[in-house]
Amino acid sequence: MGRAFEFRKARKLKRWSAMAKTFTRIGKDIVIAVKEGGPYPESNSRLRAVIQNAKAANMPKDNIERAIKRASDKNTEDYKEVLFEGYAPHGIAVLVETATDNNNRTVANVRSYFNKCNGSLGTSGSVEFMFDHTCNFRIAPQGLDPEEIELEFIDFGVEEVFIDEDGILLYGPFESFGTIQKELENRNIEILSSGFDRIPTTTKSLTESQIEEVEKLIEMIEEDDDVQNVFHSMS
Repeated sequence: MGRAFEFRKARKLKRWSAMAKTFTRIGKDIVIAVKEGGPYPESNSRLRAVIQNAKAANMPKDNIERAIKRASDKNTEDYKEVLFEGYAPHGIAVLVETATDNNNRTVANVRSYFNKCNGSLGTSGSVEFMFDHTCNFRIAPQGLDPEEIELEFIDFGVEEVFIDEDGILLYGPFESFGTIQKELENRNIEILSSGFDRIPTTTKSLTESQIEEVEKLIEMIEEDDDVQNVFHSMS
């Protein structure tokens, strides 16, 4: 198993632990997708991906349809995707993905979390280079051979394929998302969910007490309504 598998295993269930928070984040993803490409999944690949993720998270169909309708209203505020970079205590690199309708509020909040936990908010590019930006797809395993999938999809950007209890996972670079999605759809392979990860190129081991300090910061950041994902370099 490669880096992507170990990273995924370590983060499993942590990011989307609370159902209400999950639905809020997916709702923002729907707004961003609709504002970017329109309300029709057939012609909006990003929206198709978000709807798949919503279904995987057991978001009710009515909630999905209401979110799309609300996002289609020109009076609905759009969300801007902003990436924050910084350091937690003990030299742990942290990336914070946000979706916000008030950047000043989000900047102030994120900075305050770092300050409260003896971390420091950095400038753009200060730690992003320490992470590989990847995409992933979970597909239904019915009748598919993971080894054949890996061989057949190398030309479309897939770099890793592995199995877990929920299906077959494909990993590739961020920029290959659209190409992989299109080929899976062309082959009528059911996509259960998809997404993006930022995998640290190197990780750092800490003592138990140091881990607690870093986790305090991460938990504080993750509870913010504007935060979509948090990635770090702690092993």
